[in-house]
Amino acid sequence: MTRLILLNKPYDMLCQFTDGEGRATLADVLPVKSVYAAGRLDRDSEGLVILTDDGRLQARIADPKHKLEKTYLAQVEGAPGPDALAALSEGVMLKDGMTRPARARLVDTPVWLWPRTPPIRARKSVPDAWIELTLREGRNRQVRRMCAAVGLPCLRLIRWRVGDWTLEGLPPGAWRDA
Repeated sequence: MTRLILLNKPYDMLCQFTDGEGRATLADVLPVKSVYAAGRLDRDSEGLVILTDDGRLQARIADPKHKLEKTYLAQVEGAPGPDALAALSEGVMLKDGMTRPARARLVDTPVWLWPRTPPIRARKSVPDAWIELTLREGRNRQVRRMCAAVGLPCLRLIRWRVGDWTLEGLPPGAWRDA
């Protein structure tokens, strides 16, 4: 029987089970053997990671050719205007080429948001805002690079959803079988 696990990866944790440098890894919060991450999140990103023991399912979830939607919440520095949101929606030119169109919208600070350690730096003279971005591809640090390309540096990034799976009810470091 296939095992499928939803995990809320905390900030400053590697999206792997081992590390020779003593940094936090998935093994610190997930005592399950023989499962592998279907896609990755950078150490400085938080949120939903799906793990499975089925290699074919892992590839299907992670591979952009299957067009599985992923929704991210990005706290950005600055006030996103209609032009920035339109650019994110239409696709942004990055060093590795044009991104596919995405859905982008300004959202309120999530009510379920947990505090981050260390906290995001707050600057009284520079506003920040939250953007919800839904992508059908997954390039390296793509959301951060897209936001930067439209003049909105990303302060915090949380993956909320992959396909039909969400983080709902999972605090940082928690996991459950799907």
